[in-house]
Amino acid sequence: MTAVLGPLGVRVERGPAVLAAADDGPSLAAHRATHGELPGVALTPLLADLERVGLRGRGGAGFPFGRKLETAAKGRGRPTVVVNLSEGEPASAKDATLAMVAPHLVLDGALAAARVLGAREVHVVVPEADLQVRAAVEQALGERPRDRVRHVVHRADESFVAGQVNAVLELMAGRPNRPVTAWEPAAVSGHRGRPTLVSNGETYAQLGLLVLRGVRDHLSRGTTDEPGTTLLTLHDDGGKRVVEVAFGTPWKALLDPASLDRPVLIGGYHGTWAEAGRLRELTVSRSGLAEADLTLGAGVVLVPDGCPLWFARSVTTYLAAQSAGRCGPCRNGLPAVAEAFTRVVDGVGGLAELERLCGLVERRGACAHPDGTARMVRSALARFPEEVQRHTRGGCSEGGRPRA
Repeated sequence: MTAVLGPLGVRVERGPAVLAAADDGPSLAAHRATHGELPGVALTPLLADLERVGLRGRGGAGFPFGRKLETAAKGRGRPTVVVNLSEGEPASAKDATLAMVAPHLVLDGALAAARVLGAREVHVVVPEADLQVRAAVEQALGERPRDRVRHVVHRADESFVAGQVNAVLELMAGRPNRPVTAWEPAAVSGHRGRPTLVSNGETYAQLGLLVLRGVRDHLSRGTTDEPGTTLLTLHDDGGKRVVEVAFGTPWKALLDPASLDRPVLIGGYHGTWAEAGRLRELTVSRSGLAEADLTLGAGVVLVPDGCPLWFARSVTTYLAAQSAGRCGPCRNGLPAVAEAFTRVVDGVGGLAELERLCGLVERRGACAHPDGTARMVRSALARFPEEVQRHTRGGCSEGGRPRA
């Protein structure tokens, strides 16, 4: 099955688990016909199941979900559950896809979390600008009056940093949807000072599937070290598509030969660069990619058609404009990084200054935005040294034309 969603023409391919029923329709009736009713679940056995399958967050950081759930359960005050569908990463379409083809799998995961935590509210954060996602979520919520939790919908700004955890908490509090410095994790002290479990749509969908289908089903896919599946947003010559693959799947089974022979930005705009041909010998694996000094990040794979430095420069310029403007590394540092990168690409110097500025913005921001930007820039410089030198002499392997 291949469906085309949204005005941008995102293709969605049926998958082995989370997207297994993607062509059955998004209704609650279709969802229950496939997966059945959500069974009762208790905290201790659920934590044991999460430990066994090693479920990690799919928002980019890859933090163990069970640890976050346990922290929220041990906190002071009644916890709150938040489903973050805002998807600030512009190259990603994973959560938008789930909202439109499998919203009840996401909501079942959130409901299971709410039940074991004793939460009375499930907050759902949707993108303000995506009318289709908003409509799909509101329709799905309208089908679930028996959940016995209060659903609250929030509309996030169209900004890269709007989906950051603390930016979401600010939005829920009625303040500007931008990140602020937080001294404790949201699972300890989040919305209204209460323990708050915040995860993205794919993470809750994986949780929902685990509760509905059990551990054995989850362990039947993937590898021994990394069981299960993950969603990816792929950008290559075939356009933009969302696929679900088991961990351990070779990249050469996902990307065409021409794409494998080009540089690839993996992990999204805060990701890392792989040299041409590097992914041919690797698989979809967080640990395997980490050994290669790469990151799966937000599950976004971009194959630019042209010079990787041109593309990296354009991404850096975009990220600099997405600053929350609340700390020096974002407000002043990132524009300076973008300017220095432009000078490098244009062949008018700036390389030493670019490297210095990356060091200045790292680990000093109110959120991880400066760190992610610096990581992507450093990766481009490290992976394409010959191209960097070519640009410093005023040249370009692609003739100086940005064709990304």
